[in-house]
Amino acid sequence: MSEQAPTPAPDPTPAADGAARSSRWQAFRRAPRGVRWAAWTALGLVLVLVVLAATVVVVVRRPLPQTSGEVGVPGLGADVEVIRDGHGIPQLYADTDADLMRAQGYVHAQERFFEMDFRRHVTAGRLSEMFGEDTLETDKLIRTMGWRRVAEREWALLEPATRDALTAYAEGVNAYLADRSPSQLSAEYSVLGLTGLDYTPEEWTPVDSLAWLKAMAWDLRGNMDAEVDRVLLSLDHTPAEIDELWPSYPFDEHPPIVSGGGVVDGVFEQNASGNGTRNPRRPAYPRGVVEALERVQRSVDDVPELLGSGRGIGSNSWVVDGEHSATGAPILANDPHLGTSQPGIWMQMGLHCREISADCTLDTAGFTFSGVPGVIIGHNADIAWGFTNLGPDVTDLFLEQTEGDDRYVRDGATEPMQVRTETIEVRGGDDVELRVRETVHGPLISDVSSEFATVGANAPTDEPGERGSGYAVALAWTALQPAPTADAILELDRASDWDEFRAAAADFSVPAQNLVYADREGHIGYQSPGRIPIRPAGNDGTMPVEGWVSANDWTGDHVPFDGLPSVLDPEEGFIATANQAVIGEDYPYLLTQDWDYGYRSTRIREVLQDEGELSVEEMSRLQLDTTNPMAEELVPYLLDLDVPFGYYRNAQDLLRDWDFTSPADSAPAAYFNVVWRNLLDLTFHDELRRRTWPDGGDRWFLVVSRMLRDPAGPWWDDARTDEVETRDDVLRRALLDARDELTRAQSRDVRLWQWGRLHRMDLHNPTLGESGVGLVERLFNRDGWEVGGGSSIVDATSWDAVDGYAVTAAPSMRMVVSLADLDDSRWINLTGVSGHPASSHYSDQTELYVEGQTLPWAFSRDAVDAAAEDTLVLTPAPG
Repeated sequence: MSEQAPTPAPDPTPAADGAARSSRWQAFRRAPRGVRWAAWTALGLVLVLVVLAATVVVVVRRPLPQTSGEVGVPGLGADVEVIRDGHGIPQLYADTDADLMRAQGYVHAQERFFEMDFRRHVTAGRLSEMFGEDTLETDKLIRTMGWRRVAEREWALLEPATRDALTAYAEGVNAYLADRSPSQLSAEYSVLGLTGLDYTPEEWTPVDSLAWLKAMAWDLRGNMDAEVDRVLLSLDHTPAEIDELWPSYPFDEHPPIVSGGGVVDGVFEQNASGNGTRNPRRPAYPRGVVEALERVQRSVDDVPELLGSGRGIGSNSWVVDGEHSATGAPILANDPHLGTSQPGIWMQMGLHCREISADCTLDTAGFTFSGVPGVIIGHNADIAWGFTNLGPDVTDLFLEQTEGDDRYVRDGATEPMQVRTETIEVRGGDDVELRVRETVHGPLISDVSSEFATVGANAPTDEPGERGSGYAVALAWTALQPAPTADAILELDRASDWDEFRAAAADFSVPAQNLVYADREGHIGYQSPGRIPIRPAGNDGTMPVEGWVSANDWTGDHVPFDGLPSVLDPEEGFIATANQAVIGEDYPYLLTQDWDYGYRSTRIREVLQDEGELSVEEMSRLQLDTTNPMAEELVPYLLDLDVPFGYYRNAQDLLRDWDFTSPADSAPAAYFNVVWRNLLDLTFHDELRRRTWPDGGDRWFLVVSRMLRDPAGPWWDDARTDEVETRDDVLRRALLDARDELTRAQSRDVRLWQWGRLHRMDLHNPTLGESGVGLVERLFNRDGWEVGGGSSIVDATSWDAVDGYAVTAAPSMRMVVSLADLDDSRWINLTGVSGHPASSHYSDQTELYVEGQTLPWAFSRDAVDAAAEDTLVLTPAPG
């Protein structure tokens, strides 16, 4: 058998290669015309796509900031170093506070200017200038409330040092804007330019920074939504039924932040006792009032949630003293729970004077808001502080009887309203004239759109005599009263001890926050700040009140700062705050009746008590605790039920050995949460308006826990059926429906279920990330993160049971500060420091965050230098 000759190898010479190309070209020329045209078209499309891709890369990368070398900045008195670590986190070093503020404004503008510009358009009611008529209703409401007008009035109230800082900060922002086109500032401007927007950003002003504080106050304003919801429920339910759905705070089950203490001669004393009283809730309202409030609430819902809103918005913060710390010195932890976005709300930064002097007072690091000078949450060389939302009731809705266009009723007479006209520019449309009316209580938010024009006229009233034009709705809100909150930020940054910390807290008017404290001398403390109104007897803030009766008005006074709860070095050696009640029922002032119900705070307290001495690592681990407090209550009832063997019993069996934790890969957590959502649907959707359906958070934990003890209670019956359902009927149905739902969504095999596949966190850009254009959304958004935790869990990745399992709010950052050695502290951001989607620091902390990791937090100059990746020197330049 002869051997087959081998195939000759291809000739590698250029001549052979050229001959091959010539052969392919001849074959192409002999192809039919249609084939050739198709090939040319395909080639053309490829070339277009290549050019387009290259253009996109150039456009998207064009705004990336310079992070090394030198750059001249007008106004600087001397060089400022901007040292960035491997995650782009900047630490600034200067010789004066003024230079630090200029440099902070410059660096914020480098990384986040579009975010800053968007926020100032929101707070000024000018979104329609950029986005057209789609945002007109939002602009109307914000102009009606007058956020920027209030901010302008606050300027004169500030300390000279604060005004200097705001001015220097604005100069730094404007130094970066100078000679840069919009496309050099952010990719968002380039995309908006493709839609025909002809826009050049205005210079930054100090009032732009002050107005941002109004947006913070709005998102953290307290119980206004609950006030409206209770009124809506009053149409169909008795006051007793409403009280069942809004239970009083369970002080015996979930201790308040400050135990004991009272107010003596206007001063809170830890060991004193008080004599507070609980005001009664108000009766139901006529249907016309309810309809007016419902329309107002829909308008309110249109305002962009810059921090987020709803029951998922809160925070955890706790501190342990040296006896409870493995380091022998205090450790402080904080993780504020806010709405999710891309980029995240925070930008990490350090502000350091090379030498502390009268002209240079800052040595602080932490989490900053782009657009606002200073560090909001963090530590300096002497103290550390954390925030959680105090959530006081600082808003009331007043029903107003109007007479004609500009008068309203007060105690049987009429008084003139304050009236002004606002002009709103609308991109692609005509300017809109907005007539704003205010009573003694505040602006008439029921005027914010033409839809509300006839609401007051049609609203029935039980008042004797002429009813006038009916009901309008005025908003009383402490944030509409000018206050020097901006002073507090820099005062916190400079504070060196408890007394200076409290002095700073006294200026923190809105939004009121629980302030947790620790210092390097070993002290720990807690302080309630905030401007909280004093109401007359009979007005407990839970329902709207009649504005035509002056006896219902706020007294004009606020809870005195010295009368607000505080504690220094408590006997138990730790302080835990998680939006629970601040103080017991005997406290004489009404702070609110709508606290978080305390499940997170109780879990934190349990761990702090059980652990003894905690390390930095253990404090970080507690921030990731996913124990579901409702599971421990509900699962025994679920396991007592008989369900069919096999398919359904396999799912129920997942709960038998479950430890009640909810990591992303947990099958029992997936099943339990789907059961919980179905349970809420089956129990409440038949009897409540959609707006008041259960979101599944802490209030519903308490409501359902109490209902479980009454197996034949009236809420269990499903009004949509002819039968009378009991507790066990509803629980069984929820078990079966959840099994079917997860089978459809994930797998028939229960072992393959995972909570994180349902509980996804999508990080959306708040403007172009919602554009509806897939390519644009993919550029700006970072979606699909599978996370554990849940609502009212310490790892508070909240979800809304009305809409599904997706994350609606989450820890926006996590920090743990070691007062023994500040360089041993840890921090992590939800996204990254950059607002540019082409930056490697746009979302480079997210994966670490999802995995529960944190980053080293360098503070000392040696540690900062050791972590340095890039150094940019800002040098003085002529203006």
